[in-house]
Amino acid sequence: MHRAVETTDSVPEIVVEGEGSSADSPPVDRKARIGVMMLCAAGIAMSLTQTLIMPLIPMLPMMLDTSAGNASWAVTVTMAVGAVATPIAGRLGDMYGKRRLLLLCIASVAAGSMVCAVSSSLPLFLVGRALQGLGVAFVSVGISVMREFLSAKRLGVAVGMMSSSMAVGGALGLPFAAFVAEAFGWRVLFWVGAAGSVVCFGGIYALVSPSRIRMGGRFDLIGALGLALVLLTLLLPVSKGLDWGWTSPVTLSLCGLSALAFAGWLAYERRRVNPLLDLGIASRRTVVLANIVGLTAAFAFYGMELAPIQMLMAPTSTPHGLGVSMLTAGLLMAPAGLVAFVSSNIGARMGASLGTRRTLVIAGCLLCVALLAMLIALAVKWEFPAVYLVAVTCFVGASVGISYAILPTLIMEATPVEQTGEANGLNALMRIIGLALSSAVVGMILANNLTPVPESALSVPSPSGYMWSTAIALAASVVTVIAALLLPRSGYTQTK
Repeated sequence: MHRAVETTDSVPEIVVEGEGSSADSPPVDRKARIGVMMLCAAGIAMSLTQTLIMPLIPMLPMMLDTSAGNASWAVTVTMAVGAVATPIAGRLGDMYGKRRLLLLCIASVAAGSMVCAVSSSLPLFLVGRALQGLGVAFVSVGISVMREFLSAKRLGVAVGMMSSSMAVGGALGLPFAAFVAEAFGWRVLFWVGAAGSVVCFGGIYALVSPSRIRMGGRFDLIGALGLALVLLTLLLPVSKGLDWGWTSPVTLSLCGLSALAFAGWLAYERRRVNPLLDLGIASRRTVVLANIVGLTAAFAFYGMELAPIQMLMAPTSTPHGLGVSMLTAGLLMAPAGLVAFVSSNIGARMGASLGTRRTLVIAGCLLCVALLAMLIALAVKWEFPAVYLVAVTCFVGASVGISYAILPTLIMEATPVEQTGEANGLNALMRIIGLALSSAVVGMILANNLTPVPESALSVPSPSGYMWSTAIALAASVVTVIAALLLPRSGYTQTK
């Protein structure tokens, strides 16, 4: 057994546990294959807990005796905690063991689900949702741990499946939550989430071995607190800007504070020997471009979830309204997540045969074509059927599944094995920021372009709102293609 003991704030040493083990020749056996399946299942379960809240949002004010504005914090707090936890969990996993962090994420989700299930007031419910937010970090840490026990030949497909598990959970979460909440009550929904988390905890503990490779050094607590301040002051105004007003003093003050905090955090991290995030690795060309692809692809993907779900549920008397129930709408959106999961396997094989750069370009072009098809249909004022909407979202899901399968592989090829968790955590953070920005921008466009429902006091998004939101998502997909084209043409090494 080899272990590095650090006594000063010096360059961290790598800890390798277990004689004869190496990251370059990990054991691949039946237990490893089952472990991959368990990791993917747990990834889907963790993402399900993030979307279970969606059908409950209209009922939260009555459930928790609060206003609609305050109830919306149930979504915001989970996203904010998840954004902060993801890069920090990646670093802690590199230092103290990735399985340990996986189990901590699952335990937090289980505890949060139980807190939500017994809540009768908003503050306690928000505590539960904050604990559930820690589960957002699970997928990026899970991807990193796969590198330790899978061969390079098997790693690509496994990483693709794991990476797309968030899309699958997100797609299945809405119909599943709507059915359980309607049939058995909203508290049962959270008890089911807690039970699923307990099962995942046992499976990960039994099937995933403790990390053999760890990075020494001291945890950068000040850097972690600084990053938390940066992300919270950025995501809060982005998430609540529509409610507070984009030019309100609170929104502008938080945005300014985020910019100042980011500048101070960068200056501090550059002076650190053991920083929270290695800025040298984060600034490598491959890593930067991979993060841009992750952010813009997430922006486009979520934009094409927000608008279609409103089209499906809008009354048939309104433009593009299809008049289906929330459960039916969720079922119609679910195929996109399943397509993303299947296409992740295809994407991994494409990456191995065509190269990661070409595969990402193809995925980006597929995304552009799907969004362009939607934009043209809206521009010519075609009252398309639900099957057309499902087809477009499935093409978007295929593109995102391929992209998400390739991005972690790109990141891992460009970083040392002992810093995989840190680098994947940063890429996952970029995706979260992309989702948050998409929610804010598309939400603002749809909210500012409304048309009244005939013989009703309600309003729904207008055709111009749908067109502009689709156009913004299309612009993001074009940036995705450009960033992919700028990637190096040849292989990716740790020096690039």
